[in-house]
Amino acid sequence: MMTETTPQVHEEILAYYSRGEEDARLREGGASAGRLEFWRTQDVLRRLLPPTPARVLDVGGGSGIHAAWLAEDGYEVDLVDPVPLHVEQASRLPGVTARLGDARDLAAADAAYDVVLLLGPLYHLHERADRVRALAEARRVAGPGGPVVAATINRFAQLHDLLRKERYFEAVHRERTDATLRDGRHRFYEGGLFTRAYFARPDEVVTEFGEAGLAVDGQYGVEGAAWLMGGVEDWLDDPERREAVLAASRHVESEPSLLGVSGHLLTVGGRRR
Repeated sequence: MMTETTPQVHEEILAYYSRGEEDARLREGGASAGRLEFWRTQDVLRRLLPPTPARVLDVGGGSGIHAAWLAEDGYEVDLVDPVPLHVEQASRLPGVTARLGDARDLAAADAAYDVVLLLGPLYHLHERADRVRALAEARRVAGPGGPVVAATINRFAQLHDLLRKERYFEAVHRERTDATLRDGRHRFYEGGLFTRAYFARPDEVVTEFGEAGLAVDGQYGVEGAAWLMGGVEDWLDDPERREAVLAASRHVESEPSLLGVSGHLLTVGGRRR
């Protein structure tokens, strides 16, 4: 049984997520194309995960945006997150248990889960050693053959997003974006558009999986190029067009030359044999 741990999280990250806006971003979309990210993540996971019932550890699971549908599908879901508001929100979900915790120091026993998801923690770990440590912890608590699925923000996501929104023409945003392109580190700025984060290259994630003792089985661009198209949010309101967008995204989701175009990337792997 998991026990509560004291997560080590930067105060600016805690403040950002304590605003409670992440759940609405993924459910309601808008300028962020969050609904496309949500539906595509769900689409990919449903093809990667073992059949129900299976035990899922949702590390950094936020308010339970994915834990909710996983539980509805029949999975046993435990959620760990460093933000108290998220834990409070997720604990209200049927079939989901939620605890405070740190991805780098999980309270779970070895091989306790059939699936381990890290759909957020790697976003906010600037240091490579911390990212590898989080992946190694996921490997430790995943059972034999159990997949570890990690989400990352792609290195060029901010550049593409600000061009799409015409914010890259503003000198202050261009300077900050160009700095992030050099080393992947998004710094926190008062009044900025996002909090402290790390934006990774797809091949970098593969290397870090290997350092954590995980063999990569596949990588999936979540939004593909669709998120850069101005009408995508309107398309998603039409069920037929939404299915067409999802189908189109599947065609290119693992095309190596297009992985970095997507805003987010899912990498799946398992214990090295």
